[in-house]
Amino acid sequence: MKKIFIPLVLFLLMTACNQQGTRQNANQEAAKQKPRVAVPEFNADSAYEFIKTQLGFGPRIPDSRGHEQCGDWLHGKLSSYAPEVTVQKGKVTAFNGHLLSFRNFIGSWKPETPNRILLCAHWDSRPWADHDPDPKNRKKPVDAANDGASGVAVLLETARQLSLKAPAIGIDIMLFDVEDYGPPQDLPVTGNQDEQWGLGSRYWSENPHRSNYTARYGILLDMVGAANATFLMEGFSLQYAGDIVKSVWATAGRIGYSAFFLYEQGGYITDDHLPINQIRNIPTLDIVHLDKNSSTGFYPGWHTTHDNLEVIDRHTLKAVGQTLLTVIYEEQ
Repeated sequence: MKKIFIPLVLFLLMTACNQQGTRQNANQEAAKQKPRVAVPEFNADSAYEFIKTQLGFGPRIPDSRGHEQCGDWLHGKLSSYAPEVTVQKGKVTAFNGHLLSFRNFIGSWKPETPNRILLCAHWDSRPWADHDPDPKNRKKPVDAANDGASGVAVLLETARQLSLKAPAIGIDIMLFDVEDYGPPQDLPVTGNQDEQWGLGSRYWSENPHRSNYTARYGILLDMVGAANATFLMEGFSLQYAGDIVKSVWATAGRIGYSAFFLYEQGGYITDDHLPINQIRNIPTLDIVHLDKNSSTGFYPGWHTTHDNLEVIDRHTLKAVGQTLLTVIYEEQ
């Protein structure tokens, strides 16, 4: 994914922050009105093992052996949990003109139910560590433990819980391919940058697995496993799904994870939620690790060779996973 700075809008958002305390209290009160139901316990150890398994295939770069093997494993694992699994495959054209094979995996619970929520993450890995502090590493592939594998792992553990206790609403878990094959940072900027990232989600948004598919809202997970993660309210998420963002953050705070889910506005991120919002018109938010003290705006290991299993922390996985399960099971 790529960060976008929009100074005027960010200025306006910063101005709005002065009133955030009042809004936060209001949304916390709204969250208290949600029905109290038995929510399954998210197993962070299970999610950690799912990350470890993905990394065991090596880089998941489109059209590589590791990518093919990991995709086969994801298909089998999701099929073991979901009543219905759809595999969407084809070819997309990358920024450099290369045709890349892709597979999107969609697991569905209660597919006949119109009242549904979309959950998603990307499962491919970055071909180049183009933000590595060591120039010698910038042509090397990224392990992508956090940037990709963590979101997938949280969704797989969520799928396992859904298989044990059926939700009251319809759920679709989507694992998107070819999200992170955007141009390296040293390449001159050409064309529409938004359309050079998230190719799998863009393809699905234009060609959904079910004609006229829609959902009440969507939640994207990206970089949700690193230690001391901070999840700010991402700009496009607030623009397209502001009320849902505030409700999810209020839920996280209510169950004890306000140290992770900060009630602060962040920058605008080109990620898989953008085409879902703009093409499918499904209000979708992005839970993504944003770091105000990092030079990139993301967590320090973003698009570097340091994005490996050592950065993963079970406490972060637990915070995101338990919040997600609470949101799901409190929906009616």
